[in-house]
Amino acid sequence: MSQSPLAAGGRRPPLNKDTRVCISLAARPSNIGTRFHNYLYDELGLDYLYKAFTATDIAAAIGGVRALGIRGCSVSMPFKKDVMALVDEIEPSALAIGAVNTIVNDVSVPGGRLVASNTDYLAVQQLVERLDPDDAVLLQGSGGMAKAVGAALRDKGFRKGTVVSRNTETGPALADALGYGYAPEVGSLTAPILVNVTPIGMAGGPDEHRSPFEPATVAAARAVVDVVAMPSETPLITSARSAGMQVITGAEVIALQAAEQFERYTGVRPTPEQVAAASAFSRQSPTA
Repeated sequence: MSQSPLAAGGRRPPLNKDTRVCISLAARPSNIGTRFHNYLYDELGLDYLYKAFTATDIAAAIGGVRALGIRGCSVSMPFKKDVMALVDEIEPSALAIGAVNTIVNDVSVPGGRLVASNTDYLAVQQLVERLDPDDAVLLQGSGGMAKAVGAALRDKGFRKGTVVSRNTETGPALADALGYGYAPEVGSLTAPILVNVTPIGMAGGPDEHRSPFEPATVAAARAVVDVVAMPSETPLITSARSAGMQVITGAEVIALQAAEQFERYTGVRPTPEQVAAASAFSRQSPTA
């Protein structure tokens, strides 16, 4: 993949007819991706623009990606499965979990060629390399992100685990897909690795001050993964840090998956320092 021309002095060129456009499609878009990508375009002097869109008709939106030559497209819930029938190629990262969050358009092909992947899966695979795959996992949650996290763990060799979910349809189904056990409640269960893939602890939510695991469960663990990105220091992460445990935060997950998207869209891999700066900027208030 060729690198886009860099502007002198590390600032992106003024918008022009050749500016490449990347977008996100979501039912409820946030500013995080928009700020992350545009920050790095400016930092690296890339002739790109990123814009978030609210989508209601995903088929029409993907048709627009083709027709308008949109270079890259981030896909959020509830469209991650539906877009699989609308692309030309699906990479193993998306096939592993049956969900897409990233589409790259080869605009050199007439009508475009859409290649789909899942960078959440790829990011989690990289981050869990810090952990011991011989340790058992206690994973709470059974939604789309839980599938990505669970599949990444399984494919990295984490063979022992339990999925905890009150949903008696998606919970057992995910456990079966991963080869893990299932439980409707944490109860007295413990494990060396605790994984939260629920909204518990999310800023602005009804459970923002709660932890998804009781103190006794946390005390019995050695490492904690929490995919809640706002705030990065959730009640679960705070308690794990205070106990001296290994932690993987939602801020790390969202930054690394965005960096994977960025490289696919532009052909440029930002440095870890640039990713950290873009992540910090993306999490500020829009008025900051």
